[in-house]
Amino acid sequence: MDVTKDIQPMTAFRNHSAEIMQHLKDTKRPMILTVNGKAAAVVQDAEAYQHLLDLAADVRAAEAIRQGLEDLRNGRTRPARGIFDEIRAEHGISR
Repeated sequence: MDVTKDIQPMTAFRNHSAEIMQHLKDTKRPMILTVNGKAAAVVQDAEAYQHLLDLAADVRAAEAIRQGLEDLRNGRTRPARGIFDEIRAEHGISR
């Protein structure tokens, strides 16, 4: 983050939105908008935001895998066949 360019007052965004949008697109960095000198909002290029969402999804998937492996190591699993048999019995589904 470049604090001289990536933190701007809301009025600058309102008065120079086209230039700021181009800056966001060029740098792929978010911009913090301030009101009365305090952070009020963050704006970001849509492509950069999508990349952030993709990274978050990857982290969630990696964490789910880590938790699953931990469950496996600690004996907190059951065979799928037994689970499916229970579901079939509960819902009257024959094989």
